[in-house]
Amino acid sequence: MDPDPETSRREFLKTSATAGAAVTMLSDLSPLLAQSTPKAPQLHEDHSNLHIKPRYYRWHVDPGVEWIETNTAHATLDWTIPLSQVALVLVDVWDHHYLLDTEARAEAIIDEKLVPLLAACRTARLPIIHAPSPAQATSHPNWVNLISKAEKAPKREDWPPAEFRGKSGPYQPYRRPDEPRQPELNKLSAERKLHPKIQPLAGEPVIATGEELHRYCQQHGVLFLLFAGFNTNACILVRDYGTLAMNQRGYEVIVVRDCTTGMESSTTQSTLSQTHGAILFLEMFGNSSVTSDEIIAGLPKA
Repeated sequence: MDPDPETSRREFLKTSATAGAAVTMLSDLSPLLAQSTPKAPQLHEDHSNLHIKPRYYRWHVDPGVEWIETNTAHATLDWTIPLSQVALVLVDVWDHHYLLDTEARAEAIIDEKLVPLLAACRTARLPIIHAPSPAQATSHPNWVNLISKAEKAPKREDWPPAEFRGKSGPYQPYRRPDEPRQPELNKLSAERKLHPKIQPLAGEPVIATGEELHRYCQQHGVLFLLFAGFNTNACILVRDYGTLAMNQRGYEVIVVRDCTTGMESSTTQSTLSQTHGAILFLEMFGNSSVTSDEIIAGLPKA
């Protein structure tokens, strides 16, 4: 085994993030607030800290213990982080989902976990960053709009061929079959909005892309990213502003494990193993997790 497991995990993610996410998934696979909204706390420089004990998965065993998978286990760290260097990133917290049971779990998490966490973070002046998907972000008045039009121009790729990427022409036989309810899904997707209980306050940034999140963090000195939102085994993992991409950029990524749920399959719905597997995947490869209660307890007291 590599004598520096953290370096090997980082390198693995840099070269194999998408493949890693695929392996995880293959286990089975409100109107905007009025302008009179109170201003949210701004990013600030002070000596307030967040104290948390992030959980990760330890590949190592103690001396004298047989080095096999069944002897590995979770472990915890003990961190005190300046509030000015940490932000809570809310990924794709929408007002509905086409999978009704996924939506029901998300609604319960929003009510029971995300709303109290958001209130506590705002009270403690821990910065909040909203990442609701490009379509929702770019139409929001809080969108930071940090990417110039010239930079937004799509890069033309020569390989794979455009026809192959679009599964058209000679590659049409490799397309997935058309789904009869796809128009319904398209309509639902076009109509989704930010969840009414998780609306950005005035002064809270809304970002549309990973590059925009990176630039915003760079401008404000943010190094630690707490991730909450939906869905664990999809957008939380593979958005360009999600956990894998931001880990590759060098940020310390911490998923709030009770503030997320995944899209389960017919064989995993009863155990939520897609959700748990995605969190474990992150904990195994260079990231960590906490609960919302741990964050709330670790925030500075008034």
